Amino acid sequence: MNGEEEFFDAVTGFDSENSSGEFSEADPRVAGVMRVDTGRSNGIGKVGERPPRENGIQKHRTSLPAPMFTRSDFSVWSILKKCIGLELSKITMPIAFNEPLSFLQRITEYMEHVYLIHRASCQPQALERMQCVAAFAVSAVASQWERTGKPFNPLLGETYELIREDLGFRFISEQVSHHPPISAFYSEGLNQDFLFHGSIYPKLKFWGKSVEAEPRGTITLELLKHNEAYTWTNPTCCVHNVIIGKLWIEQYGTVEILNHRTGDKCVLHFKPCGLFGKELHKVEGHIQDKNKKKLFMIYGKWTECLWGIDPAAYESYKKRERRGDPLSKAQPDDSSQKADGDVLDAVPEAQETVHVIPGSKLLWRVNTRPPNSAQMYNFTSFTVSLNELQSGMEKTLAPTDCRLRPDIRGMENGDMDLASQEKERLEEKQREARRERATQEAEWQTR
Repeated sequence: MNGEEEFFDAVTGFDSENSSGEFSEADPRVAGVMRVDTGRSNGIGKVGERPPRENGIQKHRTSLPAPMFTRSDFSVWSILKKCIGLELSKITMPIAFNEPLSFLQRITEYMEHVYLIHRASCQPQALERMQCVAAFAVSAVASQWERTGKPFNPLLGETYELIREDLGFRFISEQVSHHPPISAFYSEGLNQDFLFHGSIYPKLKFWGKSVEAEPRGTITLELLKHNEAYTWTNPTCCVHNVIIGKLWIEQYGTVEILNHRTGDKCVLHFKPCGLFGKELHKVEGHIQDKNKKKLFMIYGKWTECLWGIDPAAYESYKKRERRGDPLSKAQPDDSSQKADGDVLDAVPEAQETVHVIPGSKLLWRVNTRPPNSAQMYNFTSFTVSLNELQSGMEKTLAPTDCRLRPDIRGMENGDMDLASQEKERLEEKQREARRERATQEAEWQTR
């Protein structure tokens, strides 16, 4: 690790009352691993038991150890009033803003709908593959709906690893830079059907009433069977009413997905809310060939589903719609998500669910969230499992894995005082290490 100890200390909990400080010569990776109450944190069994399995597939927890704390009594204006127009990544934020995940785990949520990549790899036609890739790109931001908590900033050198045999992928990520904060990730299919990698530089700014997150960085998906590489960047995410009122989220911006082998491109427009909220959550776009001929039209909502249709049928429908001709519209989807009815005037009401044009093809539909999601930071079922620390895992995880961070673990377990103290301790330890590197004129080296 090239002498960089501030994160090793952070994740192993050295100098902390909540860590063991032990060293195992049999496995040096577990040196000083924090003593974690796995019986509480995994939510599925007692210490020493093997993780439950069903039909040979490992079962994952379905709830967090403790419910989400209330933010209603917390005033943020005293902190944010000095931050207008500034980048928030350089400002220490109180733990009340957070959710019990590292940003590295938030990136891992891209993989919730990984079946779309597997499906793309099996498609014989380039157009069908692009449809699946477009659906995957939209699905990657779906978990952010109503997620108003901020993930913990990863410490320099922090890592996260995940293998999901049931979903057919392995994933690893690392915080490779602190200023600017850059997170790199790499994933591959267990059947050698894809590679998925990139780096994200989340630039956050506060604009008085809202916080805007621009996820700079290019994402690359390789379909190995077809020798194809697709690249794109994610849309901008904005959280409104951070000072007063009900928090709500929108995604906006244009996402362009390029197939570098064929020259095909998918252009997706994430619509801003607009007047009266008519465009809230909407996504519209098309797939075009290298000569810019439209091959396929795409529409839907990033919070619900994505549909596609032939361009001629789409234009015919739109013409009749503009003329005011009576049009048959789909009934609301039973599985679609809707905004809360109990909202303030400042929060746009979600309009009617997606109206399906006759002849359309369903590309993707969001997974139903667990019934207690609102008490779990609005996590999806996939997200709930990301910080799970099953018995015995601490013996195989790298000591830099964010599952071992005492601040995140404390918050997940409902101990906000401990989480706040550990967060401050780790941030100060990181600042000290940076000052020491500056004194020695040494540069951080990634592994």
